[in-house]
Amino acid sequence: MNSTLNPIRILVVDDHTLFRRGLTALLSRDPQLDVIGDAADAGQAIRKAQELQPALILLDNHLPGVHGVDALPALREAAPKAVILMLTVSEDENDLAAALRGGAAGYLLKTIEGEALTSAILSAMQGDSVVSPEMMSKLVAAYRGATRTLSADTYADKPMGKVADVDPPEFVLNCLSPRELDVLRGIARGASNKEIARDHGIAETTVKIHVQHVLRKLDVSSRVHAAVIATEQGLL
Repeated sequence: MNSTLNPIRILVVDDHTLFRRGLTALLSRDPQLDVIGDAADAGQAIRKAQELQPALILLDNHLPGVHGVDALPALREAAPKAVILMLTVSEDENDLAAALRGGAAGYLLKTIEGEALTSAILSAMQGDSVVSPEMMSKLVAAYRGATRTLSADTYADKPMGKVADVDPPEFVLNCLSPRELDVLRGIARGASNKEIARDHGIAETTVKIHVQHVLRKLDVSSRVHAAVIATEQGLL
């Protein structure tokens, strides 16, 4: 848990000077956050990341020269321990997929409110994947397409009947308690643990436990995959 004595050290990367300054001022209002530097392009960002070793990098995609998603490998090498969150205007499904494949911990739109941004940063630092709710349907669509391709490749060389041995999602959902179904709906909406806790009047730590149970029962390793199953089964 972060405190004012150990704030999250943040590097802001955006090519618009006014936006960088405004974002820095916004984040600096929260004692849990500390903007230690900024950069206007990928090259500067890599040098600053290596020099400052931030805990978190807020990265725009539309940078001059090298786009943010293309700079992800170099940034991760420059600051291996840093959590990287995309903060961009791009609602393009391909940018979203490329960012997550490249190791970004989340994908946020610049339309996000200040309080929600802070919440997303704190969630990401706790190991959660954070995606703007507006992008969740595109994320699910992209993941569903990738899963279908993978499934076709996975079972191509298997004897007939093996696919039927896998429990269908609708059967697995019956194993979830009513509260776990509520939590799964929240995951599918792109809500953070904190937001789910507030919606249902329960503790955030309780939500974390429910999330772990949901992932285990659905036999998936990510919130994204759980969201795909929830969407396909019409939980939203």
